[in-house]
Amino acid sequence: MPEPGYLITAVGTAVAVTWALRALPFAMLVPLRSNPLTGYLKTSMPVGVMVVLALYTLRDFTPRVPDRAWPTAAALAVTVGLHVWRRNVTLSVAAGTAVYAVLASTAFA
Repeated sequence: MPEPGYLITAVGTAVAVTWALRALPFAMLVPLRSNPLTGYLKTSMPVGVMVVLALYTLRDFTPRVPDRAWPTAAALAVTVGLHVWRRNVTLSVAAGTAVYAVLASTAFA
């Protein structure tokens, strides 16, 4: 059995490291909030992420093969239409994904 002083030191060290690792991210938020780069990224990243996702989705889009193209085109139309109408990213992406999943499962089956 280890000495009580050793056990107390080991537990104290584990507590200190755990507390520091959990508190460090919150301490880093304070300087980031006033950083101009963070403000720019906050406004531009959602659009950039959506563009990358759209391009990734459309990478295999081939209009010359209608059986494969129409589910993608319909889902894209639903996504864009809902977003223009409601301005709700979650709703438009979820609905577009659901439309594509349903149409693709029936078209590719």
